[in-house]
Amino acid sequence: MIRAMIVDDDALVRLGLADLLDGDPGIEVVAQASDGLQAIEQATAHRIDVALVDVRMPRMDGITATTRLRALPHPPKVITLTTFDLDEYVYNALAAGADGFLLKDTDPTEILRAVHLVAAGSAMLHPAAARRVIDRYHATDQPRTAAAQDRLERLTPRERDVLTLLAQGDTNADIATRLAMRESTVKAHVSRVLSALEVTNRVQAALLARDAGLAP
Repeated sequence: MIRAMIVDDDALVRLGLADLLDGDPGIEVVAQASDGLQAIEQATAHRIDVALVDVRMPRMDGITATTRLRALPHPPKVITLTTFDLDEYVYNALAAGADGFLLKDTDPTEILRAVHLVAAGSAMLHPAAARRVIDRYHATDQPRTAAAQDRLERLTPRERDVLTLLAQGDTNADIATRLAMRESTVKAHVSRVLSALEVTNRVQAALLARDAGLAP
């Protein structure tokens, strides 16, 4: 059972998301919060697997909340909620440790799919909107590129292959098929890649790969 938390200052949004998530037999909404500070309190009081976090909220915004949530002893996965006019904030949330993001008008079935994917350790880099956001706001510079390339030197050739596909948004199953590997082997490679690059999740690994020029 995936234990979810909804963080949004709009009560109607919280209600709608709670009804949607509770309708999935594999998801249970165990906490709700109207701002980032309440989100930290709830995540400390409850074990949360996935938190859906709005970007713009009073007292503590979603970006700061994401950083704080990911720093907890038992950090939940974070999916950022936004609209297109908040694209720059979305990138900042991803860089802060979010595992992906959704637009608030995303189809309900895709919201449920996102929660399941993120809970399983994947990331929401598949939608074309996600790539546009990252491509537009993740501008590289020479010092950042050099630092990223230095980190990539820690990887084996096979791990670089895995990272390249991961940065394109491929799931573990996709990577296994394309590289003719077992999915369990891919998972092991991904784990080593994250450790070697000193990042916390697939999204941050993908951003670093883009900095280094490994991914388009």
